[in-house]
Amino acid sequence: MIIEKDKFVALTYTLTVNGKVADKAGEENPLKFVFGAGMLLPKFEEYIAGKQAGDTFEFVLAPAEGYGERVEENVIDLPKHLFEVDGKIDESLLVVGNVLPMSDHDGNRFMGMVKAINDDSITMDFNHPMAGETLHFTGKIVEVRPATDADMPHHSCGGGCSCDSCGCGGCE
Repeated sequence: MIIEKDKFVALTYTLTVNGKVADKAGEENPLKFVFGAGMLLPKFEEYIAGKQAGDTFEFVLAPAEGYGERVEENVIDLPKHLFEVDGKIDESLLVVGNVLPMSDHDGNRFMGMVKAINDDSITMDFNHPMAGETLHFTGKIVEVRPATDADMPHHSCGGGCSCDSCGCGGCE
């Protein structure tokens, strides 16, 4: 069976960035996803399309094909008081290198990395950690089969969801 839309795929991979292993999924815990469901970088899917179990792959994604170029406007200083919870700042969260969930006035969620801690502000980087990087992937297709309903990702459980009841781990 070949990899095509709505097929369940399990694969191993090693992601190398600047000659160093940045991420890895081995046979004991392969990456599992439904092809075409928007869970992976589009170019990644393009490179593995048509492959089958046992096939290997190797390809390179330029920054524009991966997580985009770094945008310096995405590094901003935020007033320190924005990090208060119940009137207090949790200093254990404000550590250079920590990645924190943030949201804007419209409720959009972002992940930001603490870059610097200043007297009255916190410098946050909202670029993807691999923005601007060339991504080198190698790996092997472990399994390809028709996707089941249980394999299909869902991003919203509908109105009135109690995520504990559906087991999705979190509704957006």
